[in-house]
Amino acid sequence: MPEECPGTIETALDILVGKWKPVILYHIFQTGTLRFSELQRLIPGITKKMLTAQLRELEYHDILHREVYPQIPPKVEYSITDYGKGLVPLLVSMHEWGVKHVEHLRDLYGDEWSQLSSSGPR
Repeated sequence: MPEECPGTIETALDILVGKWKPVILYHIFQTGTLRFSELQRLIPGITKKMLTAQLRELEYHDILHREVYPQIPPKVEYSITDYGKGLVPLLVSMHEWGVKHVEHLRDLYGDEWSQLSSSGPR
């Protein structure tokens, strides 16, 4: 790893950090293209306002492409840009590490882990 990281890690984290961005990206990576309403159905815990904000941020960073179709009612679709596809290896690595970490916590804490996972350490 480089000795200095003048804002580079923070910049990458700005794109990925948060409860919803990785979930949004996961669903769009899985399907290729999704409408706003489809994302809402796939992510039931997210509000319209939060989904809109997260999609706008991902669009701003050129991770997602937003296509608006001039019809009534309006149709808006989101897809991954070619630039955004560069995140695939990172997200796959994060997923694989997350799976291993869950297994590690189960080995470490056993049945108690499921109680800790919902509330964090006590």
